[in-house]
Amino acid sequence: MTRLRLAIIISGRGSNMDAILSAAQAPDYPAEPTLVLSNRPDAQGLDTAAAQGIATCTIDHKPFGKNREAFEREMDKVLQAASIDIIALAGFMRVLTPWFVQRWSGRLINIHPSLLPKYPGLHTHQRAIEAGDDEAGCSVHWVTEGVDEGQVVAQARIAIRPGDTPETLASRVLPQEHQLYPEALKLACMQIIERQ
Repeated sequence: MTRLRLAIIISGRGSNMDAILSAAQAPDYPAEPTLVLSNRPDAQGLDTAAAQGIATCTIDHKPFGKNREAFEREMDKVLQAASIDIIALAGFMRVLTPWFVQRWSGRLINIHPSLLPKYPGLHTHQRAIEAGDDEAGCSVHWVTEGVDEGQVVAQARIAIRPGDTPETLASRVLPQEHQLYPEALKLACMQIIERQ
């Protein structure tokens, strides 16, 4: 069975990364976690990945200042050297430039805490509550140049309860993310394999 070489890019604790790493232990999972990359040297997820024997790399974005593309070119060098087939953004807190998105087009997915196309960007739970929505959730989507505009791979939905705050809603959406992302990554891998 074909297993695509997977890079997971994080900025923090990597809870969605954890869910993917767990799922990828199944012998028939179509992605093989090969590299965990972070823009923050103190990202907790790096230790988690290293403890599981997965190669890690930090490229601190700060020395690059406002030159986002120069930072991403360094990331791209590491990804190419590792022969990566697909990238999962898992709590990566940077907006990618068109250069990077085009370079990895059709091989780059992200998870977002709303039912896209609703509420791209930040403060998704607060916006869903303020709009009076009945439900919220999360989406895994292909990354395109527009922020959170790419085609949705899969979604998970939960009811918004009376009295929900952005914090309580977020705490209920997160476990949904952990279930959704490994399944959506599997679907994305299958699409790439079918295209090859």
